[in-house]
Formats: sequence, structure tokens, C-alpha cells
Amino acid sequence: MRSVRMRILATLLVLAAVAVGGWQLLPSQDDQGRTITVGTTDAVTSLDPAGAYDAGSWALFNNVFQSLLTFEPGGSTPVPDAARSCVFVGTELSTYRCELRDGLMFPSGRAMTAQDVKYSFDRVKRIKSDVGPSSLLDTLGSVTASGRTVTFHLSSPDATFPLKVATGAGSIVDRDKYPADGLRTDNGVDGTGPYTLTEYTKEKQAVLAPNSRYQGALGGTGRPVELRYYADADALDKAWKAKRIDVATRTLPPEVLAGLNAADPGQRVSEADSSEVRNLYLDTRADSPLHDVRVRQAMAWLIDRGRLAATVYKGTVDPLYSLIPTGITGHTTSFFDTYPELSTAKARTLLTEAGVSLPVRFTYGYATGRGAASAEEAAELKRQLEAGGLFKVTVKGYEWTDFQKRWASGRLDAYAVGWVADFPDPDTYGGPLIGTDATMNTGYSNKSVDQLITASQQYADRGEATRDFRSVQEAVARDVPVIPLWQAKEYVVTSEDVGGGQYLSDGTGVFRLWRLSWI
Repeated sequence: MRSVRMRILATLLVLAAVAVGGWQLLPSQDDQGRTITVGTTDAVTSLDPAGAYDAGSWALFNNVFQSLLTFEPGGSTPVPDAARSCVFVGTELSTYRCELRDGLMFPSGRAMTAQDVKYSFDRVKRIKSDVGPSSLLDTLGSVTASGRTVTFHLSSPDATFPLKVATGAGSIVDRDKYPADGLRTDNGVDGTGPYTLTEYTKEKQAVLAPNSRYQGALGGTGRPVELRYYADADALDKAWKAKRIDVATRTLPPEVLAGLNAADPGQRVSEADSSEVRNLYLDTRADSPLHDVRVRQAMAWLIDRGRLAATVYKGTVDPLYSLIPTGITGHTTSFFDTYPELSTAKARTLLTEAGVSLPVRFTYGYATGRGAASAEEAAELKRQLEAGGLFKVTVKGYEWTDFQKRWASGRLDAYAVGWVADFPDPDTYGGPLIGTDATMNTGYSNKSVDQLITASQQYADRGEATRDFRSVQEAVARDVPVIPLWQAKEYVVTSEDVGGGQYLSDGTGVFRLWRLSWI
């Protein structure tokens, strides 16, 4: 997830507080080595790219590793980074070839080779971590390396493969430092990104220093940065108000976000449309109380997204009625079309037809601290589902890592989690969320849906995939392995003397710490 990872082509609204006396246009020499502190509630699952598929981990990977390709701010087409060039070979979109750029150097002083690239992709596939990104590389058949050339042989045509290469799943590691068959377990990082990791304390901080050896798409590296990790939104808010951090992002409490004002002194606020979504995932397996599709359809008739967005999130998110969010090619309103109103009567009819005992009892799980209002959201969803006496919901909160393991092993009847998608394309909402063996692991498998996802990948012109994605969304609304809840907005707050906050998350899936600067 990238379980919690995209923003695409967002309309950016920058609300700048104007300091008395105006802005200093260029940083002073004294500020060059001054550290910028960034606070977030996102957690890091693993420092090893083969073992993490979540927003917090990938935000760090963006800065300490390189992929062959990356995205420029606001861009939707990947550009070379560790690569000098990349192209599809032939017209069938099944062979992809990249030439490495010169001068790439690991922290050990060893030059990066094509073999390191092959090794990095191979180990993601081989390790296949339950909470790793291997599912993102499902069309990758094999990789060959010769000299400075890397060739990817795909199992089926995939026009989205360059987008996947540009994600955290494509992070290139030093093959001398990372085991081939297992995850690296220490706190070291050996990459060639714009930063080096000089200090890391799990759930506390990551200290980053500019990498003087960096060679890639960026014109240069940024200021020293310290990422500070907070257990929940309230703790992040306290740190911001106490001025212990210079930047606050992902995520302040909803009531704080709702009250942000351009006229407030001492801060800059950027607000952007976002394609981050939050869904309710339902276990479809035979031993689940939600196995019968009519039970899941009944739930869909009871969810009040508007109330959830207005009360729990104070209007800082928008109700979502489809798998693919607004602003992404192929977006529809399939859940609104299928369940256009709240109806306890229709839900009761479905449950009666299913022959299940009422109320239907199941457990709802959520990650403690990793959402701005996860506990409040859980309570509201419980209230909505239980209002007609049709369901009895037991709510349980779990620490983030435990939560990931529980959904990855199919031990939750239902759970809600945010999805910050991997790259600016509707495909990122397909296979990882609802394909057979999907990252979200609901047990859902529909051959027609799988075929539609595969068919959509053959189109170099992504607009031509719209029909396939429309059919996918209709199937999801009918089968209900997932119920869309809301679509986020992106907020970043910085102190008045820090610029570049609007670039941290701009729709491309890249977290650009190097764009932060003292003003």
C-alpha cells in the first residue's frame, strides 16, 4: 500500500500567512545546515522495501532509496531517476528495458549495477511478505541484467508497469547488505536516494542527512530533515502547537483541520484535493459471518457516508461511492447507483432471504492511533449498522503492526483502512484491493474482475481502459467485498519560515522532503 498510500493531479490551494516585514527570499547561510522537523502519524512497518506496503514506510523509501523512475511534481508520467532511460521493447507492452545512469554509489562506496536492480526486484517477489508490495509486481515474470541494462519480461502486457517501477516496490537496494530470502532486520538503510538515514528509532524518529553522492532526477538534495512519528492525531497536534515541529502532515485531528485559517499568524497551510480513500473491507470467506453476498449487500444499504464525513470528520473528507475516487480516470458512482438511499427495510429483506440469524454478529477491527478519528469512525459505523437491530458489531482496536498482520492473515471479519494509492492511475485501485490474492486479503475472487483488470493494463492510452474499470466497479458494488467510505483532502501545515509544504504530497505518490526549505 500500499495500505495507506496517492494523490493525482490535485488542484492545489495554498493559504499563506504573511509575516510582518515580508518574506526573506533566500535562506541565510546559517540555515543551510539547520534541520527541518516533520511530524506525522504515519507509521513505518519496515525499513526493508520488500517488507512494507504502507504510506509511512514508502514516504521514507522515497527519500533514502532510488527507483529506476520517479514522478516530477504534479506529473502523471514517470521520468528517469536511477535510470538514464527506459522504454518498452516492441509494441506488445510485455518487455520493458532500462539503462542505468552512471555515478550511482551505495553508502559502502560500491557502484550500483544492473545486477543490484535485478536482485531488488527478484527478492520482493521471492520474499512475498504478507505486508510487502509483491502483489504490485504481479505481471512481472522475470528480470535479466547485462552490463548496465535491465530487462523486465512481463507475463502479460502491462502499460502500467513503468508506474509500478516508480513506486517504493521498485526501490533499489545494495545486494551485499540485504539477504536474498528474508527481510533485513536491523535499523540500517543502504540506498542511493537524496538522503541517508543517520539515525532511526522505531515509532519515534528518523534522522535524514543529504546524500552528497546522490545522482538522479533531482537537481540537488534538500536540507537535513528529522521525521518524528506520533502515536495519534492529538499527539501530533500538541507537538505542533508547542512548536516542537516545523511541519505537520498526515494527520491532524479533524476539528483542527476544519478550523485552519489563512489569517492565522505564524503558519502556512496547504490544502489539496486528494485521491487517498478509506474503505470498509469485508471478509468473504466461507467461515466468515459476512460470507453470504446478501449480508454484505445489506450492510451497504445501511452505511451513511454523508453523516460519517460531516460528524466524525467535520467536513474535511468527502463521501465516496465507488472503488475509484473522484479525479481518477474511470471514476463512477456505482455504490450510489446500486444503493441510492438508506434502507433498513431492503437490508432486512436481504438478510431474510439469506436465512441468517438476526442480529448478524461480527467483529470490526481498526488501527489505533493511525487515523485522525479511527475510534470515532468505528463507533459511528457500529451505530449505523446496529440502528435497525439487524447487526451486532464488536469493535476492537489494534496496534498498527498487529492490525496489518491480522488483515493479512484473514483474521478480521471487517476492517477499515486508508489507501494512499501507489501511482496516478486507476490500476492502483484494482488488483491490490479487489483482485484475487489482493493485498487487502478479503478472500474475494472473481475471475471476470481479474480478467477486466488484466485487460485494462494493455492500453497505453489509459482513457481506453475506462470501460473495463466501469465494469469492475459495477461488479464490486454487486459483490461488496469492500464498501467505499470517503475520499480525503490533503493538508500540510508548516511554520511561517518553512516553504515547500505543498510538494510533500502532490498527487504522484512521492513524499518530497527535499522540497522543504527555510525561507
